[in-house]
Amino acid sequence: MSGPFSFTLPPELQAKEPPERRGLARDQVRLMVIDRGTGQVAHTRFDHLGEFLRAGDLLVFNTSRTLPASLTGCGAQGGPCIEVRLAEHLPDDCWLALLLCQKGDPFSCGLRSGMAVSFGEGLIGTVEDRDERIPRLWRMRFSKSGTELVDLIYRLGRPIRYEYVSAPWDLDYYQTVYAQEPGSAEMPSAGRAFTWKLLFDLRRRGVETAYVLLHTSLSSYMDDELDAQRPASEEEYLVGERAAQKVNRAHERGARVIAVGTTVVRTLESVADESGKIQSGHGYTRLKITADHRLRAVDGLLTGLHEPEASHLDLLTAFLPAEKIEQAYCEAVERKYLWHEFGDLNLIT
Repeated sequence: MSGPFSFTLPPELQAKEPPERRGLARDQVRLMVIDRGTGQVAHTRFDHLGEFLRAGDLLVFNTSRTLPASLTGCGAQGGPCIEVRLAEHLPDDCWLALLLCQKGDPFSCGLRSGMAVSFGEGLIGTVEDRDERIPRLWRMRFSKSGTELVDLIYRLGRPIRYEYVSAPWDLDYYQTVYAQEPGSAEMPSAGRAFTWKLLFDLRRRGVETAYVLLHTSLSSYMDDELDAQRPASEEEYLVGERAAQKVNRAHERGARVIAVGTTVVRTLESVADESGKIQSGHGYTRLKITADHRLRAVDGLLTGLHEPEASHLDLLTAFLPAEKIEQAYCEAVERKYLWHEFGDLNLIT
């Protein structure tokens, strides 16, 4: 399955380290702004974001906190050592996880249902069955649960790291300043560049804020063919009554609702009725947004720059025709914007 458009991403445009390690403040990364009405593209710096927002606009943030979701364990009865990348916490208290062998073929080291994996400090994970929708993922049940399990994950785990990242950076680099509830396998990175100073500056300009929750799953299953199919993850969300009221009131007064991240788009569109009215609630969403989706709750989007085969490109076409996005992305490549979680950002309004 091909994406809505294709482009070449030079390797040197992959952000290898956090901006703070490149001599920049969080909010000094670059920002590309695309106007939905005119198609015009502007290039600026993220701390100038307020110049492209209006008093009354509502920014909606995802407060999910990033887990150090990569755990290393070995077979409790002398089996192979594996990397366990937590993907999704399921309603029955199991986890879906990507299991990667430490040696040889990453998927063929005798993984089997019933295998027990020891992570240390008394934490045991038992491998159950494969996931029917995404066969690279396995169900895993841990010997601990609740806050005790989360505490152990924070002690034993490390952030999921892809090959373009130059070093194993500390977990703090993978958190937004407003993150609260632990649960994301990977950082909801669209909000990473916000600082408290910038948030207060926006408030002084009359920009309003609301907070929802969606725990993000894995962005890659380490399988090019599967990643190209872009299967929709089933991710847990929570929209409180206050956030729902803020979104609905923004619509009533004709203000723009701008999602900070594709996770927020999926959350709000999952709980919107046909008229765009938001309902509070807690659940799981598998919503896949493409050009065929009529946006009901969201008017604009702040997001990172997405690589050629990313499913997020499909989502962007709900906001703009693919050719407009392609044109803007070509400009971003020419201007040497940086991609991925530590890279630059794109505002669509």
